[in-house]
Amino acid sequence: MKLVTQVKLIPEADQAAALSATLRTVNQLACWVSTVAFAHGVPREYELRKHTYAHLKAAGLGAQAAQHVIKKVRDAYTTLHANIRAGTYGKPGSRRRTKVESKPIAFRPRAAQPYDDRCLSWNYDARTVSIWTTAGRLKNVRFACSAGALTTLRQYRKGESDLIERDGVFYLVATCEVPEAATYEPDAFVGVDLGIVNIATTSTGFRAAGRGLNRYRKRQQALRAKLQKKRTKSAKRRLKQRSGREQRHATNTNHVIAKTIVTEAERTSCGISLEDLKGIRQRVRLRRPQRVALHSWAFAQLGGFIVYKARRVGVPLVLVDPAYTSQTCAECGHLDTRNRIDQATFICQGCGVVAHADRIASRNIAHKGEAVWNAGRESRVPATPSGCLDGGAHPAAGRALPPSPVL
Repeated sequence: MKLVTQVKLIPEADQAAALSATLRTVNQLACWVSTVAFAHGVPREYELRKHTYAHLKAAGLGAQAAQHVIKKVRDAYTTLHANIRAGTYGKPGSRRRTKVESKPIAFRPRAAQPYDDRCLSWNYDARTVSIWTTAGRLKNVRFACSAGALTTLRQYRKGESDLIERDGVFYLVATCEVPEAATYEPDAFVGVDLGIVNIATTSTGFRAAGRGLNRYRKRQQALRAKLQKKRTKSAKRRLKQRSGREQRHATNTNHVIAKTIVTEAERTSCGISLEDLKGIRQRVRLRRPQRVALHSWAFAQLGGFIVYKARRVGVPLVLVDPAYTSQTCAECGHLDTRNRIDQATFICQGCGVVAHADRIASRNIAHKGEAVWNAGRESRVPATPSGCLDGGAHPAAGRALPPSPVL
């Protein structure tokens, strides 16, 4: 499976200037290529190359860099069209979708630029890279990363790496082909219920409360609103300094939660049963004060972390339909909307079981996961006649078979 490993570049002053100038140049040219592609109806990559390659070479780009700029633009349009088909930008004729479709894609001055092995080479022992820039080849550019990341790079790096600049700091994001571990036969399944009040609740008793993260988000939101209201230079500078901090904090929280769940499942030789929440934002209708909490809920990121961490260590994982899992009793199976008293309380109207609603949901998800796993392992081959099990004669033995029809 593909994973990415990020390393921090530590260039000298002149090297940093060359890297920054390179990103500005390639992204400026990418905007030009995007304009040409939009004017020609976004042709295929080979056709787009005929219209743009000579100009990119004349602008000072190398052959490989020019190819990557063209491919980056074409991939951006491919992603845009996929999102339009999926309805991400609304229905046909909507103002948002019309705005997206009416103008070419623009690239930020510091947007990522892909590099292949011809433009970028690694020296793991010295922890340096040699990288192409518009000012020439930069050699012995130092980088820093953890010991685990260096081992992953040395063993599994394969494919392209992206150069990005964030707040004046340069990073290389490398693609690594990490082999998946063999999946074992699970003894049971751990159900994982995802939510906002409780980020994750498992059927084994683990609960990651979302109180701290939700408070952090509200505090950050209030601070952003306060700074935006001032509209001074210092306030804008402060906003720029704090950009991305909330996202990084939430990402780290999801990493910790996912690692805890996968480690517990691996230790107990269990599989993981996870909710399939795809499209929930389109299905759910909420009041305005609740929409910020819903759209800040990074359930897809947490689910993705659990999936890739489980695949890496060989933990079996299944996705199940979450419908009615918080309204069904995990003891007697009684389904009733009245079972869910409030967000946290579950009282079965059939057998009287009292429990936390998220815990009940996680147990139901675990049961569904086990059923899905067993259904996938069931044989679809018809049963063998009983007379043939012990080597005895089949009832039809000794009788002449009818001739096969001629087709």
